Amino acid sequence: FVVCAAIDEGNRTQVRAAEAEAERLATEIFPDLRVELLHGRMRPKDKEHVMEDFRAGRSDVLISTTVIEVGVDVPNATVMLIENAERFGLAQLHQLRGRIGRGGHVSFCVLFDESEETNLEARARIEAMVRTTDGFELADEDLRLRGEGTLFDTKQSGMPDLKLARLSEDLDLVKRARARAFAHIEKDPSLEHHPMLLDELRDRFEDSIAWLFSA
Repeated sequence: FVVCAAIDEGNRTQVRAAEAEAERLATEIFPDLRVELLHGRMRPKDKEHVMEDFRAGRSDVLISTTVIEVGVDVPNATVMLIENAERFGLAQLHQLRGRIGRGGHVSFCVLFDESEETNLEARARIEAMVRTTDGFELADEDLRLRGEGTLFDTKQSGMPDLKLARLSEDLDLVKRARARAFAHIEKDPSLEHHPMLLDELRDRFEDSIAWLFSA
């Protein structure tokens, strides 16, 4: 597999696109091999035909976008090269890497990082991929790098509401706080007997928790 972050180059001059890469590899690098292209704009039957040829060994190199991220099982696939790996999240990189080594053969995943040296987050993601193949460990690292987002709305990454704690680093403390909070709620669901606590919650989270008191 050769995985690209985009189908065509468009305005992304710094990204290796699948269409251009397929042509380059077929003519310059692997002229004696059968190179196929797979991406999300293709018709379903065409995608299935390409995958079936690759699965059966009738093609040798598959240039693809992340359309292969899930649901692809090619036991004999042993090498994956991911171009512009810095543009993928840890979850995507982990899923992509899982497409090789499924048949018990020794396999290799090569990550090309073309980001600037100052892009510390991209470098940290690549280093995490090199360090472990454990999905749970990578999920924890992804949470640490992206941030937890907010607690009461739809923002799933970025700076959290929490001022001191971090979910990825203070999980035991968060669990203890959660247990204490549930104990209070069981005894006083409306916080009628804890008015100062209720005022503090409203001051800190405002409209985000209005639904808690609307029932």
